[in-house]
Amino acid sequence: MKIPTISIPILQIPVEKNIQLFLKREDLIHPQISGNKYWKLFYNINSYLELKPKYPVLVTFGGAYSNHIAAVAALGNEYQTRTLGIIRGEELQHKWPENPTLQRAKDNGMDFQFVTRELYRDKDALTQMIKRLFPEALLIPEGGTNENAVKGVQFMLTEETKSFDYLCTAVGTGGTIAGISKFAEEKQQVLGFKVVDDCSLFERISNLSPKHNFKLIEAHDGKYGKITVENIRFINNFKEKYGIPLDPIYTGKMMKKLFEMIEADEFPAGSKILAFHTGGLQGIAGANELLKKQNRELIDMN
Repeated sequence: MKIPTISIPILQIPVEKNIQLFLKREDLIHPQISGNKYWKLFYNINSYLELKPKYPVLVTFGGAYSNHIAAVAALGNEYQTRTLGIIRGEELQHKWPENPTLQRAKDNGMDFQFVTRELYRDKDALTQMIKRLFPEALLIPEGGTNENAVKGVQFMLTEETKSFDYLCTAVGTGGTIAGISKFAEEKQQVLGFKVVDDCSLFERISNLSPKHNFKLIEAHDGKYGKITVENIRFINNFKEKYGIPLDPIYTGKMMKKLFEMIEADEFPAGSKILAFHTGGLQGIAGANELLKKQNRELIDMN
């Protein structure tokens, strides 16, 4: 993988407050490996390619609509590397072709191993099982979060991002915010919008970043993956008003909460805020499939 030479646009989002809000479109970096996934995998994949003769299989973990699974499968296809996804939920074993994310991953050459949710939660036992079954495999953790991922996230920060007072990102496994925290300017405050109800996140991020410049904000609406009516309407209104699509699991929840904070005057007057669009748009199709089954309003994909 080479560092892209394309310029990622930073767009101003007009707000009716005495602050400036901008969005960095990392989702545009690659057609299938978008946003933070590209950067979290950057050093992981470069390191793997050097080890490929010894480890011809690349294994990683994720749920049914995982952006990480989709990205690793796309990378495997691009670099002609065998990939295996350990997928949470054994009930998907015979239904995965109905899932847009898994179907695309399969089209990109990924094989699947479906496991129970109970086993999936026990990462130590699961890792040992995978090592026994696939001794020739190199493992990348769920979400790609490790020290290599943190190192790659530094490329989300540029000369253009140095002028901002606040840097905002959605937080799942913690790798992206750890990288932003580690490589941010000294004067910058990092805000992480939690889309998971995970009490271990702060400690995990602190272990990956030496700085104490970040704050975590609850934005998960009760649990990971929950899509509320308010969330859908915010995403659809945002796209109609600004022409920018948001996903319902990460950036949609971040931007909704960020707008609420701005409306509540939680930022000092004159603040300059940058939010990172971390991609995840491939998950909209799967989200709409679930919403259709529930006879609910859909996310605009036009």
